[in-house]
Amino acid sequence: MMKTILSRSVAMGIILPIAIASSGCTGIAIFGNAESQHDRGLMYDNGEGVTEEDAEAQVELGFKFDSGEGVAEDDAEAVKWYRKAAEQGHAKAQFNLGVAYHRGEGVEKDAIEAVKWYRKAADQGFAKAQFNLGWMYGLGLGVEEDDEEAVKWYRKAAEQGHAKAQFDFWMAHSADEGVVTDGAEAVKWLRKAADQGFPEAQNVLGVMYDFGLGVAEDDTEAVRWYRKAAEQGVARAQSLLGWMYDKGEGVAEDDAEAVKWYRKAAEQGLAIAQSFLAMMYHNGDGVAEDDAEAVKWYRKAAEQGHAAAQMNLGTMYGNGEDVPQDYVLAHMWLNLARAQGREEAEENMPQLLKRMTKEQIAEAQKMAREWQERHPFPPAE
Repeated sequence: MMKTILSRSVAMGIILPIAIASSGCTGIAIFGNAESQHDRGLMYDNGEGVTEEDAEAQVELGFKFDSGEGVAEDDAEAVKWYRKAAEQGHAKAQFNLGVAYHRGEGVEKDAIEAVKWYRKAADQGFAKAQFNLGWMYGLGLGVEEDDEEAVKWYRKAAEQGHAKAQFDFWMAHSADEGVVTDGAEAVKWLRKAADQGFPEAQNVLGVMYDFGLGVAEDDTEAVRWYRKAAEQGVARAQSLLGWMYDKGEGVAEDDAEAVKWYRKAAEQGLAIAQSFLAMMYHNGDGVAEDDAEAVKWYRKAAEQGHAAAQMNLGTMYGNGEDVPQDYVLAHMWLNLARAQGREEAEENMPQLLKRMTKEQIAEAQKMAREWQERHPFPPAE
Protein backbone atom coordinates (compact mmCIF):
# COMPACT_ATOMS: atom_id res chain seq x y z
CA MET A 1 0.00 0.00 0.00
CA MET A 2 1.05 3.57 -0.61
CA LYS A 3 3.22 5.63 1.67
CA THR A 4 2.47 9.26 2.43
CA ILE A 5 3.09 12.08 4.88
CA LEU A 6 0.52 14.51 6.21
CA SER A 7 -0.26 17.24 3.75
CA ARG A 8 0.67 20.77 4.74
CA SER A 9 -2.90 21.91 4.31
CA VAL A 10 -4.20 19.27 6.71
CA ALA A 11 -1.46 19.99 9.23
CA MET A 12 -2.13 23.74 9.22
CA GLY A 13 -5.89 23.72 8.71
CA ILE A 14 -7.01 20.85 10.89
CA ILE A 15 -4.41 19.65 13.34
CA LEU A 16 -3.30 22.93 14.89
CA PRO A 17 -6.73 24.14 15.98
CA ILE A 18 -7.56 20.71 17.42
CA ALA A 19 -4.26 20.47 19.27
CA ILE A 20 -4.50 24.00 20.68
CA ALA A 21 -8.06 23.53 21.85
CA SER A 22 -7.49 20.16 23.48
CA SER A 23 -4.03 20.56 25.04
CA GLY A 24 -4.46 23.70 27.07
CA CYS A 25 -1.36 25.22 25.44
CA THR A 26 -3.23 27.95 23.56
CA GLY A 27 -0.84 29.95 21.40
CA ILE A 28 2.30 28.12 22.50
CA ALA A 29 2.40 25.61 19.65
CA ILE A 30 1.76 28.32 17.09
CA PHE A 31 4.81 30.24 18.22
CA GLY A 32 7.11 27.21 18.05
CA ASN A 33 7.23 25.56 21.48
CA ALA A 34 8.81 22.24 20.44
CA GLU A 35 7.41 20.19 23.31
CA SER A 36 3.86 21.34 22.62
CA GLN A 37 4.29 20.66 18.90
CA HIS A 38 5.56 17.16 19.66
CA ASP A 39 2.65 16.42 21.99
CA ARG A 40 0.25 17.69 19.34
CA GLY A 41 1.77 15.34 16.74
CA LEU A 42 1.52 12.34 19.06
CA MET A 43 -2.15 13.07 19.67
CA TYR A 44 -2.87 13.12 15.96
CA ASP A 45 -0.78 10.03 15.28
CA ASN A 46 -2.88 8.07 17.77
CA GLY A 47 -6.19 9.41 16.51
CA GLU A 48 -6.83 11.77 19.42
CA GLY A 49 -8.51 14.97 18.38
CA VAL A 50 -9.63 13.58 15.02
CA THR A 51 -13.38 14.16 14.94
CA GLU A 52 -15.92 11.70 13.57
CA GLU A 53 -16.85 14.20 10.85
CA ASP A 54 -13.32 14.97 9.71
CA ALA A 55 -13.02 12.58 6.74
CA GLU A 56 -9.85 14.17 5.33
CA ALA A 57 -8.00 13.77 8.62
CA GLN A 58 -9.32 10.22 8.96
CA VAL A 59 -8.01 9.13 5.57
CA GLU A 60 -4.63 10.79 6.26
CA LEU A 61 -4.44 8.91 9.54
CA GLY A 62 -5.35 5.73 7.71
CA PHE A 63 -2.42 6.36 5.35
CA LYS A 64 -0.07 6.71 8.30
CA PHE A 65 -1.06 3.35 9.78
CA ASP A 66 -1.04 1.85 6.28
CA SER A 67 2.56 2.88 5.63
CA GLY A 68 4.01 2.94 9.14
CA GLU A 69 4.83 6.63 8.69
CA GLY A 70 5.45 7.98 12.20
CA VAL A 71 3.48 5.15 13.84
CA ALA A 72 3.73 1.38 14.00
CA GLU A 73 2.37 -0.10 10.78
CA ASP A 74 -1.07 -1.55 11.49
CA ASP A 75 -3.33 -2.65 8.62
CA ALA A 76 -6.34 -3.19 10.87
CA GLU A 77 -6.02 0.32 12.29
CA ALA A 78 -5.62 1.71 8.77
CA VAL A 79 -8.83 -0.05 7.73
CA LYS A 80 -10.64 1.40 10.75
CA TRP A 81 -9.81 4.97 9.72
CA TYR A 82 -10.39 4.37 6.02
CA ARG A 83 -13.82 2.99 6.85
CA LYS A 84 -14.75 6.05 8.92
CA ALA A 85 -13.86 8.32 6.00
CA ALA A 86 -15.33 5.97 3.39
CA GLU A 87 -18.69 5.89 5.13
CA GLN A 88 -18.76 9.67 4.84
CA GLY A 89 -18.31 9.37 1.07
CA HIS A 90 -14.56 10.09 0.80
CA ALA A 91 -13.63 8.59 -2.59
CA LYS A 92 -9.96 7.91 -1.89
CA ALA A 93 -10.85 6.22 1.40
CA GLN A 94 -13.45 4.10 -0.39
CA PHE A 95 -10.83 3.06 -2.93
CA ASN A 96 -8.29 2.21 -0.21
CA LEU A 97 -10.89 0.23 1.71
CA GLY A 98 -11.64 -1.67 -1.51
CA VAL A 99 -7.94 -2.43 -1.90
CA ALA A 100 -7.80 -3.70 1.70
CA TYR A 101 -10.67 -6.11 1.03
CA HIS A 102 -9.16 -7.07 -2.33
CA ARG A 103 -5.80 -7.96 -0.79
CA GLY A 104 -7.00 -9.12 2.61
CA GLU A 105 -4.88 -6.56 4.47
CA GLY A 106 -6.27 -5.57 7.85
CA VAL A 107 -9.53 -7.32 7.05
CA GLU A 108 -10.61 -10.71 5.75
CA LYS A 109 -10.18 -10.97 1.98
CA ASP A 110 -13.54 -10.39 0.31
CA ALA A 111 -13.86 -9.70 -3.42
CA ILE A 112 -17.55 -8.77 -3.11
CA GLU A 113 -16.77 -6.10 -0.50
CA ALA A 114 -13.85 -4.91 -2.64
CA VAL A 115 -16.20 -4.44 -5.59
CA LYS A 116 -18.71 -2.61 -3.38
CA TRP A 117 -16.16 -0.01 -2.26
CA TYR A 118 -14.47 0.28 -5.64
CA ARG A 119 -17.88 1.01 -7.14
CA LYS A 120 -18.64 3.75 -4.59
CA ALA A 121 -15.35 5.47 -5.40
CA ALA A 122 -15.70 4.82 -9.14
CA ASP A 123 -19.17 6.38 -9.18
CA GLN A 124 -17.55 9.55 -7.84
CA GLY A 125 -15.08 9.57 -10.73
CA PHE A 126 -12.04 8.21 -8.88
CA ALA A 127 -9.92 6.89 -11.77
CA LYS A 128 -7.98 4.21 -9.87
CA ALA A 129 -11.24 2.76 -8.56
CA GLN A 130 -12.73 2.81 -12.07
CA PHE A 131 -9.75 0.87 -13.37
CA ASN A 132 -9.87 -1.68 -10.54
CA LEU A 133 -13.62 -2.12 -10.97
CA GLY A 134 -13.06 -2.79 -14.68
CA TRP A 135 -10.40 -5.33 -13.75
CA MET A 136 -12.79 -7.10 -11.36
CA TYR A 137 -15.43 -7.31 -14.11
CA GLY A 138 -12.83 -8.55 -16.58
CA LEU A 139 -11.79 -11.43 -14.32
CA GLY A 140 -15.14 -12.07 -12.67
CA LEU A 141 -13.85 -11.33 -9.15
CA GLY A 142 -16.61 -10.46 -6.71
CA VAL A 143 -18.97 -9.91 -9.62
CA GLU A 144 -20.12 -11.85 -12.67
CA GLU A 145 -17.56 -11.66 -15.48
CA ASP A 146 -18.67 -9.06 -18.02
CA ASP A 147 -16.33 -7.77 -20.73
CA GLU A 148 -18.64 -4.91 -21.67
CA GLU A 149 -18.74 -3.64 -18.08
CA ALA A 150 -14.96 -4.05 -17.83
CA VAL A 151 -14.46 -1.98 -20.97
CA LYS A 152 -16.94 0.64 -19.75
CA TRP A 153 -14.95 1.25 -16.56
CA TYR A 154 -11.60 1.07 -18.35
CA ARG A 155 -12.84 3.78 -20.69
CA LYS A 156 -13.91 6.02 -17.80
CA ALA A 157 -10.49 5.66 -16.18
CA ALA A 158 -8.69 6.02 -19.53
CA GLU A 159 -10.52 9.25 -20.29
CA GLN A 160 -9.14 10.65 -17.03
CA GLY A 161 -5.59 9.80 -18.09
CA HIS A 162 -5.08 6.51 -16.21
CA ALA A 163 -2.22 4.97 -18.23
CA LYS A 164 -2.83 1.31 -17.38
CA ALA A 165 -6.52 1.76 -18.22
CA GLN A 166 -5.55 3.30 -21.54
CA PHE A 167 -3.33 0.31 -22.26
CA ASP A 168 -6.01 -2.20 -21.26
CA PHE A 169 -8.58 -0.28 -23.31
CA TRP A 170 -6.24 -0.68 -26.29
CA MET A 171 -6.06 -4.42 -25.58
CA ALA A 172 -9.86 -4.60 -25.45
CA HIS A 173 -10.00 -2.95 -28.89
CA SER A 174 -7.34 -5.29 -30.23
CA ALA A 175 -9.05 -8.40 -28.87
CA ASP A 176 -12.59 -7.19 -29.65
CA GLU A 177 -13.63 -7.65 -26.00
CA GLY A 178 -16.84 -5.73 -25.53
CA VAL A 179 -15.95 -3.07 -28.12
CA VAL A 180 -16.21 -2.66 -31.86
CA THR A 181 -12.67 -3.17 -33.16
CA ASP A 182 -11.24 0.04 -34.59
CA GLY A 183 -7.53 0.12 -35.47
CA ALA A 184 -7.18 3.91 -35.34
CA GLU A 185 -9.05 4.11 -32.03
CA ALA A 186 -6.90 1.33 -30.58
CA VAL A 187 -3.66 3.07 -31.56
CA LYS A 188 -4.94 6.34 -30.08
CA TRP A 189 -5.31 4.82 -26.61
CA LEU A 190 -2.05 2.91 -26.88
CA ARG A 191 -0.20 6.12 -27.75
CA LYS A 192 -1.81 7.97 -24.83
CA ALA A 193 -0.51 5.33 -22.45
CA ALA A 194 2.92 5.32 -24.10
CA ASP A 195 3.16 9.12 -23.96
CA GLN A 196 2.58 8.91 -20.21
CA GLY A 197 5.56 6.58 -19.90
CA PHE A 198 3.69 3.29 -19.45
CA PRO A 199 6.45 0.83 -20.44
CA GLU A 200 4.34 -2.03 -21.80
CA ALA A 201 2.52 0.43 -24.07
CA GLN A 202 5.84 1.83 -25.28
CA ASN A 203 7.05 -1.65 -26.15
CA VAL A 204 3.86 -2.53 -28.06
CA LEU A 205 3.96 0.78 -29.93
CA GLY A 206 7.53 -0.06 -30.91
CA VAL A 207 6.35 -3.41 -32.28
CA MET A 208 3.58 -1.70 -34.24
CA TYR A 209 6.05 0.68 -35.89
CA ASP A 210 8.50 -2.18 -36.43
CA PHE A 211 5.99 -4.28 -38.37
CA GLY A 212 3.63 -1.59 -39.68
CA LEU A 213 0.65 -2.74 -37.59
CA GLY A 214 -1.97 0.01 -37.60
CA VAL A 215 0.70 2.61 -38.37
CA ALA A 216 3.15 3.22 -41.21
CA GLU A 217 6.22 1.00 -40.79
CA ASP A 218 9.06 3.10 -39.38
CA ASP A 219 12.16 1.45 -37.91
CA THR A 220 13.44 4.71 -36.42
CA GLU A 221 10.19 5.18 -34.50
CA ALA A 222 10.29 1.53 -33.49
CA VAL A 223 13.77 2.00 -32.02
CA ARG A 224 12.65 5.15 -30.19
CA TRP A 225 9.78 3.37 -28.45
CA TYR A 226 11.75 0.19 -27.80
CA ARG A 227 14.43 2.29 -26.11
CA LYS A 228 11.91 4.05 -23.87
CA ALA A 229 10.50 0.71 -22.70
CA ALA A 230 13.92 -0.95 -22.50
CA GLU A 231 15.25 1.81 -20.25
CA GLN A 232 12.37 1.07 -17.90
CA GLY A 233 13.41 -2.58 -17.73
CA VAL A 234 10.95 -4.27 -20.12
CA ALA A 235 12.85 -7.42 -21.08
CA ARG A 236 11.18 -7.95 -24.46
CA ALA A 237 11.86 -4.34 -25.43
CA GLN A 238 15.51 -4.79 -24.43
CA SER A 239 15.75 -7.87 -26.61
CA LEU A 240 14.05 -6.14 -29.55
CA LEU A 241 16.32 -3.11 -29.18
CA GLY A 242 19.29 -5.48 -29.18
CA TRP A 243 17.97 -7.01 -32.40
CA MET A 244 17.68 -3.58 -34.03
CA TYR A 245 21.32 -2.85 -33.17
CA ASP A 246 22.31 -6.37 -34.26
CA LYS A 247 20.73 -5.96 -37.70
CA GLY A 248 21.18 -2.19 -38.12
CA GLU A 249 17.45 -1.52 -38.45
CA GLY A 250 16.42 2.01 -37.50
CA VAL A 251 19.85 2.60 -35.97
CA ALA A 252 23.46 2.14 -36.99
CA GLU A 253 24.58 -1.49 -36.66
CA ASP A 254 26.48 -1.92 -33.42
CA ASP A 255 27.21 -5.43 -32.13
CA ALA A 256 28.47 -4.20 -28.75
CA GLU A 257 25.19 -2.34 -28.16
CA ALA A 258 23.30 -5.42 -29.30
CA VAL A 259 25.15 -7.52 -26.74
CA LYS A 260 24.45 -4.95 -24.03
CA TRP A 261 20.69 -5.05 -24.58
CA TYR A 262 20.53 -8.80 -25.16
CA ARG A 263 22.34 -9.27 -21.86
CA LYS A 264 19.92 -7.06 -19.94
CA ALA A 265 16.98 -9.08 -21.23
CA ALA A 266 18.79 -12.41 -20.83
CA GLU A 267 19.56 -11.66 -17.19
CA GLN A 268 15.83 -11.17 -16.65
CA GLY A 269 15.28 -14.71 -17.94
CA LEU A 270 13.93 -13.96 -21.43
CA ALA A 271 14.73 -17.12 -23.41
CA ILE A 272 15.02 -15.54 -26.86
CA ALA A 273 17.50 -12.97 -25.55
CA GLN A 274 19.51 -15.72 -23.87
CA SER A 275 19.67 -17.55 -27.19
CA PHE A 276 20.74 -14.39 -29.05
CA LEU A 277 23.39 -13.60 -26.43
CA ALA A 278 24.73 -17.15 -26.70
CA MET A 279 24.98 -16.72 -30.48
CA MET A 280 26.95 -13.48 -30.04
CA TYR A 281 29.43 -15.31 -27.79
CA HIS A 282 29.54 -18.27 -30.17
CA ASN A 283 30.36 -16.08 -33.17
CA GLY A 284 32.42 -13.43 -31.34
CA ASP A 285 30.12 -10.61 -32.42
CA GLY A 286 30.32 -7.55 -30.15
CA VAL A 287 32.11 -9.62 -27.51
CA ALA A 288 35.14 -11.88 -27.37
CA GLU A 289 34.38 -15.34 -28.74
CA ASP A 290 33.70 -17.65 -25.81
CA ASP A 291 32.11 -21.05 -26.36
CA ALA A 292 31.79 -21.66 -22.62
CA GLU A 293 29.62 -18.56 -22.30
CA ALA A 294 27.72 -19.58 -25.40
CA VAL A 295 26.96 -22.99 -23.87
CA LYS A 296 25.87 -21.34 -20.61
CA TRP A 297 23.33 -19.07 -22.31
CA TYR A 298 22.14 -21.69 -24.81
CA ARG A 299 21.49 -24.02 -21.87
CA LYS A 300 19.44 -21.39 -20.01
CA ALA A 301 17.27 -20.81 -23.06
CA ALA A 302 17.07 -24.51 -23.95
CA GLU A 303 15.83 -25.37 -20.46
CA GLN A 304 12.96 -22.95 -21.07
CA GLY A 305 12.07 -24.81 -24.25
CA HIS A 306 13.56 -22.41 -26.79
CA ALA A 307 13.88 -24.54 -29.93
CA ALA A 308 16.81 -22.71 -31.58
CA ALA A 309 18.81 -22.86 -28.36
CA GLN A 310 18.05 -26.58 -28.00
CA MET A 311 19.25 -27.19 -31.54
CA ASN A 312 22.46 -25.18 -31.08
CA LEU A 313 23.20 -26.78 -27.71
CA GLY A 314 22.67 -30.22 -29.23
CA THR A 315 25.04 -29.36 -32.06
CA MET A 316 27.72 -28.21 -29.60
CA TYR A 317 27.43 -31.48 -27.65
CA GLY A 318 27.64 -33.42 -30.89
CA ASN A 319 30.81 -31.58 -31.94
CA GLY A 320 32.34 -31.32 -28.47
CA GLU A 321 32.52 -27.51 -28.68
CA ASP A 322 33.74 -26.40 -25.23
CA VAL A 323 31.71 -29.22 -23.67
CA PRO A 324 32.65 -32.89 -23.46
CA GLN A 325 31.41 -34.60 -26.61
CA ASP A 326 28.21 -36.40 -25.63
CA TYR A 327 26.09 -38.00 -28.34
CA VAL A 328 23.28 -38.86 -25.93
CA LEU A 329 22.84 -35.24 -24.82
CA ALA A 330 23.27 -34.08 -28.42
CA HIS A 331 20.47 -36.41 -29.53
CA MET A 332 18.21 -35.37 -26.65
CA TRP A 333 18.46 -31.65 -27.42
CA LEU A 334 18.22 -32.09 -31.19
CA ASN A 335 15.23 -34.36 -30.73
CA LEU A 336 13.47 -31.76 -28.57
CA ALA A 337 14.21 -29.05 -31.15
CA ARG A 338 13.01 -31.32 -33.97
CA ALA A 339 9.74 -31.90 -32.10
CA GLN A 340 9.17 -28.13 -32.33
CA GLY A 341 9.73 -28.11 -36.07
CA ARG A 342 13.37 -27.02 -36.33
CA GLU A 343 14.40 -28.27 -39.77
CA GLU A 344 18.13 -27.87 -39.04
CA ALA A 345 17.78 -30.33 -36.15
CA GLU A 346 16.10 -32.80 -38.51
CA GLU A 347 18.92 -32.37 -41.02
CA ASN A 348 21.66 -32.91 -38.39
CA MET A 349 20.10 -36.02 -36.89
CA PRO A 350 21.14 -38.64 -39.54
CA GLN A 351 24.87 -37.95 -39.12
CA LEU A 352 24.53 -38.12 -35.35
CA LEU A 353 22.63 -41.42 -35.47
CA LYS A 354 25.47 -43.03 -37.44
CA ARG A 355 27.79 -42.45 -34.48
CA MET A 356 25.44 -43.81 -31.80
CA THR A 357 24.65 -47.29 -30.54
CA LYS A 358 21.06 -48.50 -30.18
CA GLU A 359 21.44 -48.27 -26.42
CA GLN A 360 22.57 -44.64 -26.63
CA ILE A 361 19.65 -43.75 -28.89
CA ALA A 362 17.19 -45.40 -26.51
CA GLU A 363 18.71 -43.53 -23.56
CA ALA A 364 18.54 -40.19 -25.42
CA GLN A 365 14.91 -40.76 -26.35
CA LYS A 366 14.10 -41.65 -22.74
CA MET A 367 15.81 -38.46 -21.53
CA ALA A 368 13.86 -36.35 -24.04
CA ARG A 369 10.55 -37.85 -22.86
CA GLU A 370 11.45 -37.22 -19.23
CA TRP A 371 12.43 -33.64 -20.04
CA GLN A 372 9.06 -33.04 -21.71
CA GLU A 373 7.25 -34.49 -18.69
CA ARG A 374 9.11 -32.05 -16.44
CA HIS A 375 8.29 -29.15 -18.75
CA PRO A 376 4.58 -29.38 -19.60
CA PHE A 377 4.28 -25.63 -20.20
CA PRO A 378 4.38 -24.14 -23.72
CA PRO A 379 7.90 -23.61 -25.11
CA ALA A 380 9.48 -20.21 -24.54
CA GLU A 381 9.67 -17.80 -27.45
